Amino acid sequence: MTKEIVLTGITTTGTPHLGNYVGAIRPSIEASRIDSNEAYFFLADFHSLIKCHDPARVQQSRLEIAATWLACGLDPEKATFYRQSDIPEIAELNWLLTCVTGKGLMNRSHAYKAAVDENIASNQDADYGVTMGLFCYPVLMSADILAFNAKKVPVGRDQIQHIEMARDIAGRFNHIFGQHFVLPEAVVGDETSLLKGLDGRKMSKSYNNTIPLFDGEKKLKKAINKIVTNLLEPGEPKDPEGSTVFEIYQAFATPEKTAEMRQKFADGIAWGQAKKELFELIDGELSDAREKYNELMATPEVVEEILQAGAKKARIRAQGLLKELRESVGLVNFN
Repeated sequence: MTKEIVLTGITTTGTPHLGNYVGAIRPSIEASRIDSNEAYFFLADFHSLIKCHDPARVQQSRLEIAATWLACGLDPEKATFYRQSDIPEIAELNWLLTCVTGKGLMNRSHAYKAAVDENIASNQDADYGVTMGLFCYPVLMSADILAFNAKKVPVGRDQIQHIEMARDIAGRFNHIFGQHFVLPEAVVGDETSLLKGLDGRKMSKSYNNTIPLFDGEKKLKKAINKIVTNLLEPGEPKDPEGSTVFEIYQAFATPEKTAEMRQKFADGIAWGQAKKELFELIDGELSDAREKYNELMATPEVVEEILQAGAKKARIRAQGLLKELRESVGLVNFN
């Protein structure tokens, strides 16, 4: 039976948070355990250079994210785990795809449009501060996916557009040079896959509103207590819809536990008690992984060995595809 390739990654610009865990890490690891899947997981360190020009931060984040995935249960014997920058074929494919990608498609990217809108609102030139890295981000993401002909790509809802763009780019290349790429599909777990942060906006490093994944019990409790809530008193019914506390609880709880918490909201649970139960739920799921994470952070050479082995495996597949693509576009030797 031919296995279906599943692939995803996280940019290495900060410390992993609950949103990364719920939206990408946990569903990806679950997918890697399905026998019919062939799993590829990577550290998107090329992507990190778009926004972060601090080498020390990039280097530290790569270690933190690698340790996070391994601590959360990623088995490098069952999945191919590697750094994006260790696979030169991805950079080469990025250029081949760039040469068939229309600028109009890139103009529609959410990230680019958001930057332009922000500039216009600030009375700046529309493209002020916009690098080609930001503008062409969807092409590099397409290369990440298409280098391994991944069929399933677990992502948060905010990344669905990029998967659709990867399909467009792959389809364009196939139309010009023949059928080489599988058209990828986005996989979004459920409505909780895009978590809100402490301030009610999307949980994001950019907003500085994240809850770090492995900060320890005291810091986890402190962060949860900072979640913004309304002024309803204990005993007053509370609407779970739109509540950050409830949303994060639902992302970690079983359906039965979620139903119980929904009833507690209707019964007027105090916000302090709701946050206490949220802390206990999250800490219960993450405590063992936190211990493993701390062990890996203390032994980076172990992490490096795993990543190098993963890169070797990944390059075997990528090299085969790039040889085929080079021939299809005419980049062949004369003898």
